[in-house]
Amino acid sequence: MNSAPTLPRTEDEVLAEFRGCGALLEGHFKLSSGKHSGHYLQCARVLMNPARAARLAEAVVAGIPAEIVENVDVVVSPAMGGIIIGHEVGRALNKDALFLERPDGTFHLRRGFALEPGAKILMVEDVVTTGLSSREAIAAVAREGGEVIAECSLIDRSLGSVNLGVPFYPLAAFDFPTYDEDSIPEALASVAITKPGSRKE
Repeated sequence: MNSAPTLPRTEDEVLAEFRGCGALLEGHFKLSSGKHSGHYLQCARVLMNPARAARLAEAVVAGIPAEIVENVDVVVSPAMGGIIIGHEVGRALNKDALFLERPDGTFHLRRGFALEPGAKILMVEDVVTTGLSSREAIAAVAREGGEVIAECSLIDRSLGSVNLGVPFYPLAAFDFPTYDEDSIPEALASVAITKPGSRKE
């Protein structure tokens, strides 16, 4: 009799998921937030296996308090990075999963997506660093008539400092250092920059 797969619960277990599929990259990366780092967590790669994506989403949901889970009407994610994990969180919760796009630089619901007035939303991201994208997405949901009651993510890279204005439940938090443009260490500055994110500069 096959037992259910074990969900990654600790930060070491989550990091092992990334390492195991080559999704923890090392080099010099300019993140979507504009900050620089010697490490990049390629969530698209860790989520490319559907079974692993489902397992990670179930682990994310397991970390959200029951009183929030019970009140979620719809899951919403910002494109592009949040789409896959948002879809899998929606599956885990048995809720519809919508995504926001910003073809003109501002997040909107498109493709026939719409929220019922007052709908309670769980925002789902892949990685949160400064929280800028999340705050923009939360504001977009308010414009669309919904209310974000919490956010969850695979990874928190803010060292616990991010303030989204709603409760935040990351699966894991990693303290890979990030640097502003004017404070990049010499050793990192000597490495060619890669821009792996989906946001245009």
